[in-house]
This record gives sequence, C-alpha cells and structure tokens, in this order.
Amino acid sequence: MDKESLIIYKRILIYVKPYWRRLLLAMIFMLGVAGTTSALAFLVKPALDSIFFEKNRDMLNLMPLAILVAYALKGICNFSQEYHMNYVGQKVIMDIRQALYDHIQRLSLYHFISIPMGQLISRITGDVGILQASVSRAITSIIKDLFTALGLLCVVFYRDFKLALIAFFILPFLFIPIFQFGLKTKHYSYKVNVIVGNMLSFLKEYFSGIRIVKVFNLEEKGKKIFADENLRFFKNYMKQIKVRAISGPIIELMSAFAIAGVIWYGGKEVIAGKATPGNFFSFITALILLYEPIKRLNGSYSTIQEGIGAAKRVFEIMDISSEELIESKATKELKEFKDSIEFRNVSFRYDKDYVLKNFNLKVKKGEKIGIVGVSGGGKSTLVNLLPRFYEIEEGQILIDGVDIKEYSLKSIRSMIAMVTQEVILFNATVKENILYGKENADFEEVIRSAQNAHAHDFIMSFPEQYETNVGEMGEFLSGGERQRIAIARAFIKDAPIIILDEATSALDTQSEREVQKALDELMSGKTCFIIAHRLSTLVNMDRIIVLKDGEIYEDGSHSELMEKKGEYYRLYTMQQGR
Repeated sequence: MDKESLIIYKRILIYVKPYWRRLLLAMIFMLGVAGTTSALAFLVKPALDSIFFEKNRDMLNLMPLAILVAYALKGICNFSQEYHMNYVGQKVIMDIRQALYDHIQRLSLYHFISIPMGQLISRITGDVGILQASVSRAITSIIKDLFTALGLLCVVFYRDFKLALIAFFILPFLFIPIFQFGLKTKHYSYKVNVIVGNMLSFLKEYFSGIRIVKVFNLEEKGKKIFADENLRFFKNYMKQIKVRAISGPIIELMSAFAIAGVIWYGGKEVIAGKATPGNFFSFITALILLYEPIKRLNGSYSTIQEGIGAAKRVFEIMDISSEELIESKATKELKEFKDSIEFRNVSFRYDKDYVLKNFNLKVKKGEKIGIVGVSGGGKSTLVNLLPRFYEIEEGQILIDGVDIKEYSLKSIRSMIAMVTQEVILFNATVKENILYGKENADFEEVIRSAQNAHAHDFIMSFPEQYETNVGEMGEFLSGGERQRIAIARAFIKDAPIIILDEATSALDTQSEREVQKALDELMSGKTCFIIAHRLSTLVNMDRIIVLKDGEIYEDGSHSELMEKKGEYYRLYTMQQGR
C-alpha cells in the first residue's frame, strides 16, 4: 500500500476505535473459522490412511462425526464474525457520513458557492457508499482470509516442509500484482467518483432550471453534456472493471505453477514410498484451500483501494477549514444589542478585486439604513459580512464596540433575521417553515407571526391550513405567499437586527403592496439594513447610503440626497421616469 493510501486508511481506522471490543469479538470468531478450515484439511490424512488404507473401523465411525462438528463450528463462527464485523463497518460508515454532513454544514458560505452542490451531495451519498464496502465487507474478508491462510499454512508446513517450500517459492510474487492492481483500482475509482459528482451537479442545475431549458430549447445541448459525462463514466468504470477482471486469472495462473510443481514432486515421493497418500492429499487439500483466501485477498485489496479513492474525496471536504475554527477564537456571547453597529475600515474581496474598500459606516440602534447602488457594487456582500457568512481580511465590524470576531457565531446570528429575494422554504408544512425561526415557539406564536406578516388569511384558505405542505422550495405557493411566510419566520425570531436583501424585487405590484405592509411591521423598532431594487420603498429610511466601487459614494436621507442631485438622484429619477 502506498504512503497516501496508508495515511487515508489510518484516518478511517480512527472511526473504528470506539468499537474495538466488538471488533475483538469478531476476530475471535474469525480465528474459529480459520481453525475449523485448517482442521478439515488436517483430517484428510487420518481419513485416507486410517480408513481407506488401514481399514480402521473405529476411525470410520469417528471421522464423519468430527467433520460434522467442524462444519457446525465453522458455520457458527462464520455467522458471528460476519454479523459483528458488519455491525462495526456500518457504525463506522454512519459516523463518517454524519461527521461529513456536520462538517459541510459548518463550512463558510464561500465554500457553498465555490463547490458545486452536486459534488457535496456526491461525497455524502456516493463516496461514503463506496467506502462502506471497503470498511465492512473488505476488512471482514481480509482479516478472515489472513487468519484462514495462516492456519492452513501451519497445516502445509506440518505435513511436508520440503513441499511447502516448493509451493511457497512463488507466494511472494503473488503479492506484486495484488498491490499493483490495487493502486490502479484506487486511481480509476477516484476518477469515477469525480465524474459522478459532475453528473450530479449537472442534473441538479438542469432540473432546477428546467423552465429555462425548455423555453430556450436547450434540451439537445443538455443531452450532449450529459452524454459526454456518461461516456466518461463508462470508459473509466470499464478500466476499473478490466483491472479487477484481469487480476484474478493472473493470480490463479501463478498459483497453478506452484500446485503443478507440488503434484509432480509429491507424486514422486508417494511412488517412492517416502510419503503416504493421506499425508500428500492432506497437504494438497490445505494448499488448494490456502490459495482461495489469497485470491480473495486480491479482490478485497482492490475493494479497499476503491474505498481509499472515495475516502480521499471525503477527507478533501473534511480538511476544508470550517466555522469551528472561527468559533474556537470566540470568547464572548452577544446576549443583547444595546447601542450600535460599526463597519470600521473594512475591506473584502472574493478573489483578486476588492468588493469593499476601506468601508466605514456606523448605524445606531433602531436606525433604518437603505443601501443603494448598481449591480456588483457590494450591497449584498456588505449585509452578508454582519452575520459572518464571510470573513473580512482588513478592518473590523463592531457590535456595541466589540469586534464580532470575539462573539460566538451562534450568538451573533441569534440577533439577526434575514429576508432575501430568493426565498428559501423547506419541503415541510407551513407551520414547520415558520418554526424554523424559533423551534420552541408554541402554535399561538406561529399564528401571531403569520398575522403580522399578513399571511394568516391565505394560510387559512388552504385545505390543511398550517399543516399544508409547501413543496420543495415552496413550489406550491405563489411568490407573494412564499415571501410572507419567510417574513413570518423572521417575525417569530423577533431579532433586533433585520436584513432585507431585495425582499420585494421579484413580486408583482399587488403582492409587493402586501409584502411591504408586512415588512413595515417587521422593521418597526428594529435596526434594519435594506437593499431595495425599487428606490421608492426607501423614501422613509432614516439614512440611505449609495455604494459605488466598494465605497460609500453618498450618505443621507431621501430628501437630502435628492437635493444633492448626485448618484442617488440620478437612479431615483431614472426609475420614476422623469
């Protein structure tokens, strides 16, 4: 096994450690399997010599009973080791899958944007599924076959030392193709898993945007992209199959040389009277039985290498720094928002170019700030920095004079409610979606939040009212209904800081009026950051800031900015058609 594979497999074995007692029990039963298999080979000599050549009637009566007992014990041990090893294997896979999911949840927003969603799903489902065979079935087989091989090895050397040396002259050479084929299997397994991730990303993207696909007649383009990936998968998978398929016959052929040499030399010894037929056939039986577990070791090793290829992709995600590292530096809990939020000399960039440059802004408690600017000016980035979806490179963000890096993420986010243009509802009931804002709220709070969000009336018109399932991403609801349920979710959280990011831009005029009423109630008495496409909705803000090239270009109330006749005036009059 190469160095990389050893490192990865050691990481897998860390997850096995908690179950070492059950693993030890399984290994004891494996020793039972190995012992009974070896005993059956050992019994061939007394069976042949005593019964068929010496005509021993007592041995004839004892031998069938001994064989039955040996097979019964072997069956019990085989069942027990299989059950316990698979228990350990399944628990390990469950733990790895859970650890991977937990880690992905803790990744920063940047990683969810930079890594295709299909790739993340592929790691949790496909890669961990492949790892399952490696951890449970392959390890079970390897340990059992090693014990069995060792037991039969003892029988072989005990029966005839010289014949054993002839037989095992070729044994070291058997492991060369096993290791070589295993490495090739790992390589192709990794490539196949990458392709599966690409296919999942493509499918998620195309099926999510099926309306666009159909209206722009992109079906043929989609077919070609998927067909290319499908063909790549087929070619690489067949290479993996070819490696597996060719390894068995090569090992069998090499084994045949050893068996042929043993039969030739051993036959001469029997004919010359230097060995008994029983001894020779006991040796041959043990040897043939021995080569079977060695052949299975090849298959198990290939399976393990496939699993290592999958584990490599799993650990690639688990090695990405998560919010836990950020959290570990936090020493304080933000229990109450009392005074102000300040962005002090903040600079931020995703790649090369800065989105925000030396940005400064102080917002008092209860103040409502409208944020305006052309697309790409940094509006959404600004509001995403406050809940620490991204980490700033330079400057500070302060809440009540304390750098937010000193607060725990959970306590910061408990102070913030957010309503965005892209409404995220889960495939659950209306009530459950509202309760995502406050899990321990009672049903009266749910109703009150829905009423405040102007959502109660249309919810009550549903056949199952608050128990109505909204569908995936809320597909069973209209845009205005989805938005008002999202606002109800923000209401029930009752956070002192509200972020509204283009919350009404995708709505028709009637829906916008209803949603705006709900938003006005939501913002009452709160500190608010509002990004709005329609500038007319910002007229009553305490202050409006205009972002341009990552900096505050203008700052003031609606009337003050209109008097300046600058950038805000230009944008506002352009929208009003003046």
